[in-house]
Amino acid sequence: MTNLKHNTTRPRRNRKNIGIRALLQETTLNSSDFVYPLFIQEGTNLKSSISSMPNVYRYTLDLLPEICNEALKEGIHGIALFPLVPEQKKDSLGSEAINPNNLICRAISQLKKTHPDLVLFSDVALDPYSSDGHDGIVKDGDILNDESLELLSKMAVNHANAGVDIVAPSDMMDGRVAEIRKTLDQAGHQNTSICSYTIKYASSFYGPFRDALESAPKAGDKKTYQMNPANRLEAMRELELDTTEGADIIMIKPAGAYLDIIRDVKHSTALPVAAYQVSGEYSMIHAGAEKGLFDLDQAMYESLLAIKRAGADLIFSYAALDIARQLNYA
Repeated sequence: MTNLKHNTTRPRRNRKNIGIRALLQETTLNSSDFVYPLFIQEGTNLKSSISSMPNVYRYTLDLLPEICNEALKEGIHGIALFPLVPEQKKDSLGSEAINPNNLICRAISQLKKTHPDLVLFSDVALDPYSSDGHDGIVKDGDILNDESLELLSKMAVNHANAGVDIVAPSDMMDGRVAEIRKTLDQAGHQNTSICSYTIKYASSFYGPFRDALESAPKAGDKKTYQMNPANRLEAMRELELDTTEGADIIMIKPAGAYLDIIRDVKHSTALPVAAYQVSGEYSMIHAGAEKGLFDLDQAMYESLLAIKRAGADLIFSYAALDIARQLNYA
């Protein structure tokens, strides 16, 4: 046997048993790190499965309190709501988005009454409401930027009127944070926060989400407004703009394929940093586990721990409730 050269530096001393590893662990995942995305739908007593997203469902409003109770019980304080809008209510302007009695506004109003301490995030983008499936107004194949801002701002006020805590513009139109902040303030909602999807890439990992909301673009793609996955410095420009315009929380989406961007942002801002483990990332891990490539719980935990380690203060994940249960009963 070859003798090791005498060396006083042995990193394995800090890994030699479970107790030492726990004491010296640098990053800890907690239930309070999570925001739990929920899909909602019209109707009564319906819990509809989504074929491309295992263990994820669309809920009618009467079933929301039960799932929110579960989240709060496990220490999750944030819920993000995403509505499935019936096709007959969609049009080219996304008019249903500013209906004060639309599905998401009813959900917000209900949950603020039944769960006043739950922090509610609402998505601000036109794609669930648009017959074109884009995040802004479409004209002759172009996604109109400035014309979309007024509608997005009215949408944010609509949610704030219903009682939402945090509006989350995910549309990636230029200048929308400033316009939403101005419009919210003018409407008396100075305390409504903005979690801006500051750095949202034109990713291939959004497919299952679009299945869940039936919101895929009818023509073209989103590459003229979502970011090029090859670009890193551009993210810093978006960060500077949204910070200046009044964002309260910065979002990076997707998370797992963009850990370097999360780290860059964390080192460049004093604002809280959120990251979204998107539908394709979530479903990909499930698919690997179903094929026996790895353990589902361990792989999902590791993927979320990596997002936290990269610098995320908040993690949006469809696995939030399952992981919180694991953390609480480990």
